[in-house]
Amino acid sequence: MAELRRNPLNGQWVIVHVEDSWGPEKYEREDHSILAKATCQFCSGREFFTPPEIEALRPIGSAANSPGWQVRVIPNKFPALRIEGNLDLRHDGMYTLSNGIGAHEVFIETPAHERNLADLNDDEMFHVIDKYQSRLNDLTKDRRFKYVLIFKNYGESAGTTVEHPHSQIIALPMVPQYVMQELEGTKAYYDRYQRCVCCDMITQEYRDGARVITDNAQFLAFCPFASGYPFECCIIPRAHTCRFDTMNDGEKRVLGNILRETLARIKGCLGDPSYNLYIHVAPVNDGPHEHFHWHIEIVPKLMRTVGLERGTGFFSVPTDPDHAARYLREAAVAARR
Repeated sequence: MAELRRNPLNGQWVIVHVEDSWGPEKYEREDHSILAKATCQFCSGREFFTPPEIEALRPIGSAANSPGWQVRVIPNKFPALRIEGNLDLRHDGMYTLSNGIGAHEVFIETPAHERNLADLNDDEMFHVIDKYQSRLNDLTKDRRFKYVLIFKNYGESAGTTVEHPHSQIIALPMVPQYVMQELEGTKAYYDRYQRCVCCDMITQEYRDGARVITDNAQFLAFCPFASGYPFECCIIPRAHTCRFDTMNDGEKRVLGNILRETLARIKGCLGDPSYNLYIHVAPVNDGPHEHFHWHIEIVPKLMRTVGLERGTGFFSVPTDPDHAARYLREAAVAARR
């Protein structure tokens, strides 16, 4: 017997298999062992292959676009959108269109080709989070932009084309529909109950306990009740905030800790699967959204989207989130460094 579950953030219904729930061994494993280091343009010493860096963490006195950096931010060589020009929103009969204005940047997370976020130590994770925040703050200053998304594609099936550890940030001149659904869902819940839906969700997850993966003083990692994908994970601040961009150094450090641990648990439990990671923040340059609660979503690529999902919007999840969280809690992870 399956259950139909409703996601309280966006109203999306999903099908969850609770009685015949799959374990990690049921899913196919990908091979990430072939590393094209010899020709990697993101490796230290090959800085001249990339566009000039926008920001970098490097020793004082170290020259830009030279070796020695720890985290490096560069423009995407093949950007989905370009920062130059005007939006020029216009209509063609019933259709609406504009120029492809935006920003598209790449975070090279470490000089080490063979490592990834799950393998970094706590100081290295802090530096990655710090650069995420720095670029979000800088891009927000451009009043043309209404939404900024930080995301990571890990593995071929998740969409990566460069094996060296990296993530991306993209600034958009409008708010995406998926984010609008979350904004509308959180606003409707707040208007009805005068409380944040995510804060209530955190309270219930602690009360139930079954879907909690790990936590610390300021963040919770859990498998959502109405997960749209098997072993989907969410990391969320325990205190209400819509502002990723205002975290202090202590908060960035504990976020880096729990993000690294959660990714290490996914890697250990599921055999290093491909995944998509994205940080959902409130829109920028678009007025207050105090009812919104920022969060990170991590979706391991364990299944293909097929006719049911594409035809109805109903996602069928073979692993009960309660079981997924238990597998992740029990996964062996490397000690904190």
